[in-house]
Amino acid sequence: MKKIFGFFMASFAMTTIQAQDINDAMRYAQDNQTGTARFSAMSGAFGALGGDFSSISVNPAGSSVFANNQVGATLGVFSTKNNSNYFGTNSSENDSKFDLSQAGGVYIFENEDHKSDWKKFALALNYENTKNLDNSIYSAGINPTNSLANYFLSYANGVPLSVADGTDYYFGNMFFNEQQAYLGYQSYMINSTDDTNPNNTAYTSNVPVANYFQESLIESRGYNGKLSFNASTVYKDKLMIGINLNSHFTDYRQSSTFYEENDYNNTTTTDVINRVRFNNELYTYGNGFSFQVGTIYKATKEFRLGLAYQSPTWYRLNDELTQNISSVRGNVDGELPAQIVDPQLTMVYDAYRLQTPGKWTGSLAYVFGKRGLISFDYTLKDYSNTKFQPKTDFTATNNLMSNVLTATNEFRIGAEYKIEKFSLRGGYRFEESPYKNGKTIGDLTGYSTGIGYNFGEFKIDLAYAFSQRDYQQRFFSQGLTDAANVKAKNNNVNVTVLFEL
Repeated sequence: MKKIFGFFMASFAMTTIQAQDINDAMRYAQDNQTGTARFSAMSGAFGALGGDFSSISVNPAGSSVFANNQVGATLGVFSTKNNSNYFGTNSSENDSKFDLSQAGGVYIFENEDHKSDWKKFALALNYENTKNLDNSIYSAGINPTNSLANYFLSYANGVPLSVADGTDYYFGNMFFNEQQAYLGYQSYMINSTDDTNPNNTAYTSNVPVANYFQESLIESRGYNGKLSFNASTVYKDKLMIGINLNSHFTDYRQSSTFYEENDYNNTTTTDVINRVRFNNELYTYGNGFSFQVGTIYKATKEFRLGLAYQSPTWYRLNDELTQNISSVRGNVDGELPAQIVDPQLTMVYDAYRLQTPGKWTGSLAYVFGKRGLISFDYTLKDYSNTKFQPKTDFTATNNLMSNVLTATNEFRIGAEYKIEKFSLRGGYRFEESPYKNGKTIGDLTGYSTGIGYNFGEFKIDLAYAFSQRDYQQRFFSQGLTDAANVKAKNNNVNVTVLFEL
């Protein structure tokens, strides 16, 4: 017989087996195209140009291109529209945010020793919101075969009944798989095949075979930020060399609610689940480190070449998770009162590490005197090198990522044309899918445009950037793995103000 426990205190617990998966890794392995308005307007094609705060994030040698000391900041509006299709049912959700995109300063040292080949040195400090994590995804449709019960079964089978019914273990001391077994069993989503044997480890679904109306709302808030400490120098007015030391930090909150009901007409006295709602609140926070090295070579007065390497980012992350579930059973006599299972615990998991992939960027640029320029960047990034640590805790996940993720090619092209004090800009970018199947996350395409005006010691730039990408949104990592097909469209507007000192 099931024992129902109510916990009325807020408390914290530690556990050692966690539930991080490939989706969590990709959240930090991928960046958005953010930065100054000039950078955004040219789709980030700045690896061989420099002279822009966000260009430093592509090639750290770019700070030596600045002619004068500068400070600047960028404010942006990030807007996302997600069109979801789940088993033929279409739905849509929008989200937008106003935030600081970038802020930085650069100081130039001219070498007064005319005999020296090292003509100039630059020091810069720049902050960027590398990824806006605000998002909302709503999906709804009728799943003909797969119930939420299968999620709980995937964790419960193998867990002793004495754990699932809370007889011998307190919820806060359970491993993640045991907690899911507990929630599924206590909410009557699953049944033990032998309720009289505390060592029984086999379970069955208590949800009838039927059509399942399922509804999911996933709302997230947060950001990935990067603070770059930059130094660069120029050799013989031809070769620029630079380095970045980057401090990364993240703050991410995700609230998800999953609702399911079925159309089963129960004509027996056996209690079966009619509908259920499963809520999860995830908070992830942490910091990391990476470095970059790069060079820009002026082959001629007009033609420039750039090459840069960005190391992996080594994150140290922490997760906190809160879960609760409510279910309603019914039989031929009608519905029973709702069964609410809410441990009222925030599970604080052991800190873990994540290594995101490094990347190489090669760049070409041609400058038409003072009238304009055109620039091209190519980036190679191997997502299969993404790893969780300690490796002994994430063997299966790391093996999965090495098998399903792949190296990607990214192309960016940008142009600028000046008419007196005005600058007109445009750009295009394309990024391949990080998945071998090309579907879990699809290719990204984007374009951008912008305008700038030079007041002399004061400059203002405006940019609009659009990108779109299709991906498959799974609601759970195992058991119920059916996915909604999502078409994501991102619209960003940035305004940058620059001052020469």
